[in-house]
Amino acid sequence: MEKQITKVTSLKIISYYTGFIIMIVSALLILPLIVSLIYQEWNTLSDFLITCSVSAISGLLMMIYGYEARQQQATFEWKHGLTIAALVWIILMFLCAIPYRLSGHNTSMLDACFDVMSGFTTTGLVLTTDIDHISMGLNVWRHLLTFVGGQGMIVLALSFLARETGGTYKMYIGEAKDIELLPNVKGTARYIWKISMIYLFVGTLALWIVGLLIGLKPASAFFHALFIFQSSWSTGGFAPNSQNMLFYHSFIYESIALIFCILGSFNFGLHYAVWKGKKKELFHNIEVKSFLITSMIACIIVTLYLEKFNIYKGAIAGFRRIVFNIISAHTTTGFGNVYARQFLYDWNEFGIAILIIAMMIGGSACSTAGGIKGLRVGILLKGFLFDIKKLISSDRAIQVKKVHHIKDIILSDALVKSSALITICYIIVFILGTLIGNALGYPIIEAAFESASVTGNVGLSIGITSTSMPSVLKLFYIVAMYLGRLEFLSVFALIAYIIGGVRRKCFRK
Repeated sequence: MEKQITKVTSLKIISYYTGFIIMIVSALLILPLIVSLIYQEWNTLSDFLITCSVSAISGLLMMIYGYEARQQQATFEWKHGLTIAALVWIILMFLCAIPYRLSGHNTSMLDACFDVMSGFTTTGLVLTTDIDHISMGLNVWRHLLTFVGGQGMIVLALSFLARETGGTYKMYIGEAKDIELLPNVKGTARYIWKISMIYLFVGTLALWIVGLLIGLKPASAFFHALFIFQSSWSTGGFAPNSQNMLFYHSFIYESIALIFCILGSFNFGLHYAVWKGKKKELFHNIEVKSFLITSMIACIIVTLYLEKFNIYKGAIAGFRRIVFNIISAHTTTGFGNVYARQFLYDWNEFGIAILIIAMMIGGSACSTAGGIKGLRVGILLKGFLFDIKKLISSDRAIQVKKVHHIKDIILSDALVKSSALITICYIIVFILGTLIGNALGYPIIEAAFESASVTGNVGLSIGITSTSMPSVLKLFYIVAMYLGRLEFLSVFALIAYIIGGVRRKCFRK
């Protein structure tokens, strides 16, 4: 038996589990199919039938090819889990883009893939044209992708496992999740979805009621509520109309959406702890502290700066235009209630710089949010202050520094270095995006704003993102969204696996 197991290639292990995840995500196509049928959108219905067939066949073939690995319970290594996590996002991007392209609302497959990756990574930038007139079925699909992407495709697939295998945790980690709510990964994945579904019911109901009060028809109010909640909770930023949050002209609607943006940007472990009665965690958690401090500072600075120009008159106007957009940027949601170019003309370069910083910091680790994450910012700041303290303290003093994140964590050199490594990777991608945008003719501050938005998976735009922007920039933005969402490591594992395979083939020749 041992010899048989060693014969099972890594490719078959990767193929089987990648196919399994594709099959689970493909099952989601049933929802837009049903909606298209109800609304009698026959063209859209056929688009999703084609997508469903192609996706199911692709997933099934991959599972059949790799079934030997499952049957023999082949050893599942870290490289397999990380590679699967990175690979499945790429394959699903192409498969899920099929209905976009068939709809006629995307000028190319590249644009369709851009919007899918934007949804999966909960970024929220849009290249779909005439968004106010797309079918209800496609709108359901757009927002479903961002809702699932927030929790994670692998988290979704693990929820449906009949039994847990040794590789589930490795795949889970590969999707930039490391929180364990329950002793096993399958239970953790299911609890993450339990949390999200409860909030889905509460949030949709609240927004539905407000939608009725502001004059939307019952069916329209329900779907708007569902879509906006999905984007809020997943910090995705998609909206069923081109005006985004401006469409609703409602302070209450914006405020409710903002609450769920903040909740969605918090760690799932924090939600779990509070639900289990540990309410003090809200006041001790380093990520909550980091978010409150940085968001308050940003709001105060921008408010005082814009006050000089008397742009927004009154407290409510200031809250709606300044606080809303800063929190939207900081939670990496990307909802906007000002037009794209108003950031440039009203906020000026100083206000834009603050937004860039907020977008790069982002939300919490193991949440639906993007960015460097408040946890890493807190660790780096605490580590810096601790090093200064050690320099001025006695050599004999034994000092141990801790940070509180669900539990007390010792601030080791390895923890600080790993946080610094990921932070550096984010900064490098941000700088590259800025330089590429500037080289293509966009002003440096605008290129920096858009680069921060895609790298941090935010979705706010200053006007660069459009169907007319160069294809090379579209490609880079897709890669930046992808890297930022998976936090680099699993993507590096995929690249290493591909390079290793090529080298082995060349060596044999």
